[in-house]
Amino acid sequence: MLRQCILTFVIISGVVPNMIGEQTASVRLPKPARTSSVSLEQTLHHRRSIREYKTDEPLSLQEVSQLLWAAQGVTSDDGLRTAPSAGALYPLEVYVVAGNVRNLQPGIYHYRPREHELVRVATGDKRRELSRAALDQEQVRDAPAVIAFSAVFERTTGKYRERGRRYVHIEVGHASQNVLLQAVSLGLGAVPVGAFSDEEVKKVMSLPEEEEPMYLMPIGRR
Repeated sequence: MLRQCILTFVIISGVVPNMIGEQTASVRLPKPARTSSVSLEQTLHHRRSIREYKTDEPLSLQEVSQLLWAAQGVTSDDGLRTAPSAGALYPLEVYVVAGNVRNLQPGIYHYRPREHELVRVATGDKRRELSRAALDQEQVRDAPAVIAFSAVFERTTGKYRERGRRYVHIEVGHASQNVLLQAVSLGLGAVPVGAFSDEEVKKVMSLPEEEEPMYLMPIGRR
């Protein structure tokens, strides 16, 4: 099911002549919130896999920022992140496949945790192609955005050898649960998807050779 990882704002006021991402290769994200009126216990209680979304309602860039921070955001001066990692080697990479995000041009963006920014790697709405790679699962096509996790296994196996592969799979579980709970806190719906063609997802996502796709997480309004 799971093989090997993919995990993907700016506050704008006034009139914006061009959507973010249309003319720039990188997008600085708004600062994530550190507090919430929703308790951890509430998010655990209400966490469910949600596969149907209000397709005409976009996500905001602030919401995308918060979800990405929950996935792999940096939380200390020495670079430690929101999810634990064996040896603090951080083999996961996170992407956003954006189709209907307010003020963000449709495309595929790579998340850079230290800078808390997005770097565009592909233009155009790729959700339908990604859905076909994911065995035609409609939630991948219909969600305003899909957070995708990939992994560079060598970062962990270089130290822990074959055992490191297990650690990488454990790590994507940590990160994806963070995203699911953050989605609940934001009033959004999400579902983890592990059924897909690795090679087709890699092709659609234009992943580097050393990265292997792990998880797709459609996110939308429930």
